[in-house]
Amino acid sequence: MNDPIEIDPKDAARLTLLRRLVTTLLVVMIGGFLVLIGLLVTRFPDLKGESAAISFDLPENLALPEGLAPEAFTRGSDWVAIVARDAAGGSDEEILIFDAATGALRQRIGID
Repeated sequence: MNDPIEIDPKDAARLTLLRRLVTTLLVVMIGGFLVLIGLLVTRFPDLKGESAAISFDLPENLALPEGLAPEAFTRGSDWVAIVARDAAGGSDEEILIFDAATGALRQRIGID
């Protein structure tokens, strides 16, 4: 029962390589986890609900036509698009494309 186990030298070398690979994987996983925690801490520093105001850089003289209420907007390189609905509660929607520099209406696209 107390017989020593004989291991082939080739198997011992393979076991040593396997042990080193597992140890390296462990170190890399711990390092990756620490980097992930560090990124979360630096990217989301304000978790108390006090967030900074977001600026959208809209043109100062942007005005919707009468009777329309804005619902959503997006901004391109030289244009601003606003999805607007009939302010009276109707189901008519349209996309209004404005020039970003001047605020002039470029195009109206109806949505069915």
